Amino acid sequence: MKNNITEVAALQPDYLGFIFYEKSPRYFDAEEIPSLPLGIKKVGIFVDEKHSKVLELVKKHDLDIIQLHGNETVDFCDKLRKECQVERSRDLSIWKVFSIKDEFDFEILKPYESSVDKFLFDTKGKEKGGNGYTFNWEILKKYTSKKPFILSGGIGLEEIDSLKELLKTDLPIHAIDVNSKFEIEPGLKEIALLQGFQNLIGL
Repeated sequence: MKNNITEVAALQPDYLGFIFYEKSPRYFDAEEIPSLPLGIKKVGIFVDEKHSKVLELVKKHDLDIIQLHGNETVDFCDKLRKECQVERSRDLSIWKVFSIKDEFDFEILKPYESSVDKFLFDTKGKEKGGNGYTFNWEILKKYTSKKPFILSGGIGLEEIDSLKELLKTDLPIHAIDVNSKFEIEPGLKEIALLQGFQNLIGL
């Protein structure tokens, strides 16, 4: 989120994401996040950021979730969790992003199992997210972990039928992350398209 935050929040999504990565066209540099309806959680997205900066922004914007979209190690995640527990009186979740294209070795997730709360699978591409196309969802059939994950990466109205079929499987899909396919420009969401997606997917 960057521009029409209040309008998107009125649709009552479970989460709203705010990118704290200066190289992103969706970089959120406002002084504060507008007041959101109850129940909507704020996700802060970081890419290889220093612990101190993450903690600073968690505190400043009262974030609920840290989404790590870079090459963060298990040790980084463990240290961040401990530091957040000191700073916060309530739990803060950590999501670790892994990018997929035509193949993926799910064994690399195992060291992170006890260090993060959820995984997020995005499309591997030129940019750190927002590449605008999906990865091969057939790869997810090889996912054997019980840890919930968020499905991301170029999801739009064209993927509705495939998405419905995927949601019928036993995969522990926690949430669907939509972004670039619902934008007028980076950071400005098209409300009518988002409403259409909600209606079609049955949310």
